[in-house]
Amino acid sequence: MIRTSLAAATAALSLLATPLAAHDDKAEHPEAIHIHDAYARGGAAGSGGAVFMMLHNNSETDDRLIGAATPAAKKAELHTHVEESGGLMRMSAIEGGIPLPAGEMHELARGGDHVMLMGLTAKLADGDTIPLTLIFENAGEVTLDVPVDNARAPEGHGAGHGHGKMN
Repeated sequence: MIRTSLAAATAALSLLATPLAAHDDKAEHPEAIHIHDAYARGGAAGSGGAVFMMLHNNSETDDRLIGAATPAAKKAELHTHVEESGGLMRMSAIEGGIPLPAGEMHELARGGDHVMLMGLTAKLADGDTIPLTLIFENAGEVTLDVPVDNARAPEGHGAGHGHGKMN
C-alpha cells in the first residue's frame, strides 16, 4: 500500500512539473539555439504585429533563421528595415534568412530585423501569449510561447534602431 501510494504521488508530481518545464526557454529549445527576451506587439484582428527577441547560436556550426510560423497570424515573415536615399527607412522581407554564426548572437529588434505578423487572427492584448515556431536551417524548428507586451518601450540609446538589452 505504501509503495503504491508513493508511486502514485511520484507520478502526480511528475505531471505537475511537466507544464513548468515546458515554459522554461532552456528546457524547450534545442541545445544549439537559445532564445532570450522574446515579446510580441500588435493590434486588432486583421492588422499586423511583430515579434522581437535575442537569438544565441551555442553550437559550433553556423546556422540561419529561414522562417517563422504562428496560428496568431495568417502569415509570418522575416523582415528588416532598409535605409533609402534621404534617410527614409523602409521595411522589407529578408531574402535567404538571417545568418546566425556559430557562437554568436543576433537581436531581432524594433527598427531592425524582426518577425513580421500579417493578418492577425485575433487582437494581441497585453498579457496574452502566442505560440511561435522559428525555422532554422540546421537546428530545425524551435517552438516557444511569446508574451504580448504592447507597452514595452524600446531599450537603450538607439530606441527604434535595433539597439536593445541582452539577457
